[in-house]
Amino acid sequence: MPNEARKPEQVAREDDQNNGDRLMLHIASARERPASEVEPQHELSVEPLRESALTGIFEISKILTAPCRLEVTLAQVLELLQSFVQMRHGIVSLFDDDGMPDITVGDGWSEGSDERYRMRLPRKAINQIVAENRPLVAEDVSAEPAFSAADLEVLGASDNTPVSFIGVPIRIDPKVVGTLTVDRIRDERSSLRLDHDTRLLAMIANLVGQTVKLHRLFACDRERLMVEKDRLQKQLFELRQPARDRKKVHVHGIIGDSPALRGLLEKIAIVAKSNSTVLLRGESGTGKELVAKAIHESSPRAKRPFVKLNCAALPETVLESELFGYEKGAFTGAFSSRKGRFELADKGTLFLDEIGEISAPFQAKLLRVLQEQEFERVGSNQTIKVDVRVIAATNRNLEEAVAKSEFRADLYYRISVVPLLLPPLRERRSDIPLLASEFLRNFNNENGRTLTLDASAIDVLMNCGFPGNVRELENCIQRTATLSAGPAIVRNDFACCHGQCLSAMLWKSTSEEMIMPAVPTTPVLAKSITPLPEATAPAPPGGSELASLAAPPGTVLVSGAKIADRERVIAAMEKSGWVQAKAARLLGLTPRQIGYALRKYGIEIKRF
Repeated sequence: MPNEARKPEQVAREDDQNNGDRLMLHIASARERPASEVEPQHELSVEPLRESALTGIFEISKILTAPCRLEVTLAQVLELLQSFVQMRHGIVSLFDDDGMPDITVGDGWSEGSDERYRMRLPRKAINQIVAENRPLVAEDVSAEPAFSAADLEVLGASDNTPVSFIGVPIRIDPKVVGTLTVDRIRDERSSLRLDHDTRLLAMIANLVGQTVKLHRLFACDRERLMVEKDRLQKQLFELRQPARDRKKVHVHGIIGDSPALRGLLEKIAIVAKSNSTVLLRGESGTGKELVAKAIHESSPRAKRPFVKLNCAALPETVLESELFGYEKGAFTGAFSSRKGRFELADKGTLFLDEIGEISAPFQAKLLRVLQEQEFERVGSNQTIKVDVRVIAATNRNLEEAVAKSEFRADLYYRISVVPLLLPPLRERRSDIPLLASEFLRNFNNENGRTLTLDASAIDVLMNCGFPGNVRELENCIQRTATLSAGPAIVRNDFACCHGQCLSAMLWKSTSEEMIMPAVPTTPVLAKSITPLPEATAPAPPGGSELASLAAPPGTVLVSGAKIADRERVIAAMEKSGWVQAKAARLLGLTPRQIGYALRKYGIEIKRF
């Protein structure tokens, strides 16, 4: 086909192919012919040298652009270099960013042979090339000061074996990152070609430098991608894990890492985001007030007030004025108006502790404000509207109280929108060492001491029942630390190890005696409170408070003798702030029974 009928792109491809074929034939013929036939001695033609250099550079450029390992690529370059450059040994040596040897490749390279080629390098000469950033050419290395005696021995130079050397720097931009060196037995032909070969090796070193730069950039990108891949895989793995395994919520003041506590903390984080009413359920001493505060501080209301009130500590009349406030002159002693807790907690959170102890009449009043978020102060008919989130808490069985008509069902449903059950300490025993250490640290800070917990002390704490939960643990640590005389709390420092722990005596299920009697489930209170048989007598709730009630003179513990019932009822009423429901709980009675006892013994209820 005539050239006019062919496309320009096809003509260019054919020309490149023909040029490449001619170059390969030239290299093949050069390899087959002896050096004396390639270039006659004493007569060097410029054109053949130029053609040989162009051929070599063209072939080397193809090798450098091939997708191979850098070491393999450099070994192929040196192997091809032998075809058009007279040399005995050729070595490429690369350094890392700190100037330390990284890759050393020679002709005949194989995996793990870097050190063998590194031993062939003339150290002093290499250092000079790197320091001066320019080629080093020596027609006879024995006559050059740049080569030490060790370098001459490495190159195998002697009086009978003169050696020529050419070394050029390999650069990435202005920085020297390696060297390309060749050495050969000196003769007249090699001496005449020194300048030509130096220029050729400088051009090849420049190509090698660009290739090394690309390989290092690719290596950095690959490492970055691998790091990113690992990060994404780890993130994906965490996302596939159950929420409890991957999510750890930390709340200030709440200490522990047990599964039960982690589950509670996760619920706190979720519940805090809403404005729903929360009911905290759990035994005494489990930290209900601390959880209520954590919910408030994690909620959008965190910057607003957090107001708390213990409903069991006040009589009904005082409780009403405390919650709703009162106007001036509403009752004797009301010399000025006062805001109630609901008003003070506007836009914030109100925590009502012991809500199960409020009386039936007050339950109806509380229901309205919880439902409508409005109320009137005592002595006023003006309705006040508030925006308050209510968190209630109780250790009472409200379901049983509702069944016995002791607690309004409609109020129960209103406060139990989001119930949270706080785990007792016996269900989170792994948190005991952490809690004990924190309580001891607080004790040391307050008292200027440096006590520590011995391993034997931890064993005692781990085997204790702690019916009073976290509060009892804190009291135990403070009591033991106060009485401890040594630098560390040990097993013998605990009262329970000497049979002197009152809590253990009170709550131990195998005890033959009970500190306070339970009452029979009869609608009428007998003349003397008769205990149930021990096998059926339930452990009184709030037992730690009962233990602190001192029996008056002449009173005998339950052992078949009579008890001064009137004095016990008075003591319980005083202990509970003259709240009948609370006193009934302390004595193990129902509110109706405590009311009957008050009327029977003619006990006048004190008003505050």
